[in-house]
Amino acid sequence: MMTKVTTGLERFIAGSHKPLKNRRIGLLCNPASVDSRLQHAKYLLQQKFPGQLTALFSPQHGLFAEKQDNMIESDDLIDDDLKIPAFSLYGTTRIPTPQMFDHIDTLIIDLLDVGTRVYTFTSTVSYCLEVAAKLNKEVIVLDRPNPVNGIQVEGNCLNLSVSSFVGRYPIPMRHGLTMGEFAAYINQSHNINCDLKIIPMKGWHRRMYFQDTGLPWILPSPNLPTPASAVVYPGQVIWEGTNISEGRGTTLPFEQFGAPFINIEKILSFIKGPKVPGGLLRPVAFEPTSNKWAGQVCKGFQIHVTDPYQFKPYLTSLHLLQAIIFHHNNQFQWKSPPYEYEWEKLPMDMILGNQNIRRQIENIDDIESIRKGWESELNDFLLSARKFYLYE
Repeated sequence: MMTKVTTGLERFIAGSHKPLKNRRIGLLCNPASVDSRLQHAKYLLQQKFPGQLTALFSPQHGLFAEKQDNMIESDDLIDDDLKIPAFSLYGTTRIPTPQMFDHIDTLIIDLLDVGTRVYTFTSTVSYCLEVAAKLNKEVIVLDRPNPVNGIQVEGNCLNLSVSSFVGRYPIPMRHGLTMGEFAAYINQSHNINCDLKIIPMKGWHRRMYFQDTGLPWILPSPNLPTPASAVVYPGQVIWEGTNISEGRGTTLPFEQFGAPFINIEKILSFIKGPKVPGGLLRPVAFEPTSNKWAGQVCKGFQIHVTDPYQFKPYLTSLHLLQAIIFHHNNQFQWKSPPYEYEWEKLPMDMILGNQNIRRQIENIDDIESIRKGWESELNDFLLSARKFYLYE
């Protein structure tokens, strides 16, 4: 039976907030910052605190989530409806400036994260916490579900030698935290010490995938159009560090992947058939309208997840990456810099969070042995992160 989850936004709007009286409020948001009736947070806050909402802030992809790709910047603007400034935190800067925060006393954050280290919204939130701490500004996070649940945690923890905007902290690829839990975790564990409050959800349980919440899915960025694309994303995002299409420029981004040179039969023979734990690989051909291989027919697969609790997106995609390297070494390429404002580090090292894992994949080391190599650091992360769980 589906349980209706009440988001932090809805609980905040329904509550009483005398300490916010006469305080100037900023809102970090995008189109997914809506309640269950699809009303946007900026209108709800304007009604709740008339005249107090004085600035908006937007993450990567823009205030309207209109920017398609990485390193496509958004400009600052004046919001058409509220006539207040809307500052881009993915433009000339990714770190809020003191001048931006001069407009506010309290920053409210209402963003849907997708439970993956490389998704840049958590980096944006971390920078906001750091600047707010320095300037003595209060931060309130309105919590939302982790779309890929809070019990399945997967992957190696980031090695800080390859830290970047797609990973600032030593957390695993699939971290199992809500945005509120993540903010509380880094605020204390990494000594940011911001004046931080979390407004938790009601009715959310850690086993829930997004489709279990009863909430409407509003895509948080252009290439995560459905909950299904979010489920595969913690693994399929690795193709961004290669010349393999991750399905951008098609109607199934991240769910399908491929390149003109891929031999379907060879890849299936390497991974011993189309079945993967909790899923099935269906051979496809597609022609991207933009991005990699635009206008060329790519051969590859769509991942159909049949049991999300058995499906391991990161391990599955590492297996597939290794298969392509093994059979197509002459045509396969790592993406060259720049990537997410790093001009020297190899993009795949930043995405995987560890140079050695990239080398192990290239050397065709056993994937299970690679996984065992990160098991202890993953367990250490779980022990420290569990202290910040807000939900059973």
